[in-house]
Parts: sequence; structure tokens; C-alpha cells
Amino acid sequence: MVIAIVTILTLSSVGLFGLLIRGARQRHYRPTMRNFGIGFLIGGVTDFLDTLGIGSFVTSTAIFQASHYLNDERQLPGTLNTMHAIPTAFEAIFFVTAVNVEPLTLMSLVLAAAVGAVLGSEIMVKLNQRRIQLIMAAALIVTALLMAAKLVGWVTLLGVANHATGLRGWPLVIGVVGNFILGLLMAAGVGLYAPCMVMVYFLGLTPIAAFPIMMLSCALLMPSSAVNFIRRDRVDYRGIFGIIVGGSLGVVIAATVVKSLSMTMISWLIVLVSLWTAQSLWRAAIRQKRVIN
Repeated sequence: MVIAIVTILTLSSVGLFGLLIRGARQRHYRPTMRNFGIGFLIGGVTDFLDTLGIGSFVTSTAIFQASHYLNDERQLPGTLNTMHAIPTAFEAIFFVTAVNVEPLTLMSLVLAAAVGAVLGSEIMVKLNQRRIQLIMAAALIVTALLMAAKLVGWVTLLGVANHATGLRGWPLVIGVVGNFILGLLMAAGVGLYAPCMVMVYFLGLTPIAAFPIMMLSCALLMPSSAVNFIRRDRVDYRGIFGIIVGGSLGVVIAATVVKSLSMTMISWLIVLVSLWTAQSLWRAAIRQKRVIN
């Protein structure tokens, strides 16, 4: 199964890179060392943080807005999906090959997230996205505090021993349903990483098991989105090849760091990522309220 996953991700990345080259030629884009260098730095930072579970879209958007990087804001979604698709495939390949997760658990949760993401765009547009973001922010804060309490020994009844590499029975069902819901929520601006980390932790899996699950979920979803954006000419090519190269290098460095951390350190990393994601969702909801008003 691992060989099949690596093959699929490699072929999709090579194909996507080829489409990018063709798209750049059609738009008569001529790369410069300056644009490549700026892109390299952006990719290195954002995909380093993405590999730690913080996510790349929020950080990339912040950098773009602060530097006025994009000439057309309508190209933001397409540029984000395209620039991070290949580094995310690197993330998935690294963690799938380096971290042991039982195949049934890995593929069940990944496919559940994929199905949820496909349906999300149809379902979430009918719901109040701002309310969803606020609820998820509050839920992440509460669960992060509970995890911290468990880690310092204040609460001993939460969760089970976090050493399992696979789920069985009701925990597996809960994990599948949970990841399906998280896939749905991606359409409401709720990232998969932090809530998936928390869910995996409380289901009793070893904390590092969250990384191949969440990375592979996104790595399988992003290429199809990127291809559509390229075909619709919704990609800013300035510095994008530097972003891909720098991002891939950032992934390798960060993945090595994560792999060398103890399970306790990874658990604390999940707490920090959850709090970071909660404040990002809260701020997004506040910004949306201002736009509405």
C-alpha cells in the first residue's frame, strides 16, 4: 500500500509540475532570480510551519497581504492550492513511509476526509460559516486546555494510553465520522490539521500518527484543485517555482525535526497548534462579521 501511495503522489506531483511549466509558458512568464529567491523564502517558511501542523494557507495569506505579493487577489485560492500541492505531497510521502499507521486506519480516515471535502462545497455554503468558525475555535481551545491538563497530570481520566498505531471497533467508526466532518468543514475555512491532531490523540493513537493521516488527506485533495485553477488561469506564476523548491526543502527539515521529537513533545506541539488554529479561526470570523456589517 505504501508503494502505491508513493507512486500516486509522485506521478501527480510530476504531472502538476508539467502543467505549471506549460501554464507559465502560455502566459509568457519569465522567471527571475529575484522572484525565485523571494518565492524560495516564502515556501521554506510556510511549508516548514505546515509540516509542524500549523498549516500553510494562513501563513501564506498573511505574507501575501503584508507584502502585496499578488497583483490580483482573485488569484489567491488558486495560487495557494498550486504552490503548496507538491510540498504537501512531500510531507505525505515522508510521514507515510516513516510513521507506522495500520493501513485500515490510515485509508479509512483519509478517504473519509476526501469524501467530506468533495461534499463540503455543496453543504457548507448553506450554513453560517462564521458561526462554524467560532464554534470550532472554542472547541479547539477547550480541547487544547484539556490536553494540557492531562499532560501535566492534573487530569488522568481523559483519553487512553497513546501508543496504538491503529483503531478498531467504535474508535475507528468515530475516527471515520470525525474525519468526514472535518473534510466538510474545510469548505467553511476550518483547517483539517489541528482538529485531526486532537481527535487522533483522544482516540488513543500515538500522537505522531496524526501526521501521515492529515498530510495524506490534503495531498490527495490539492492536486485536483490545483489543476482546475491552472486551467482557469487563476494562478500567479511570479516566484511559484521558487516557492515549490523552498517549500519542499522546508518540508524535509521540519519533518526531520518532528520525527526526532518525543511523544510528549509532539503532544505539546498539538496543544500549541490547536491554540494557534483557534485564534486564526476566531480572527477570520471577526473579519467576516466586519465585512457583513
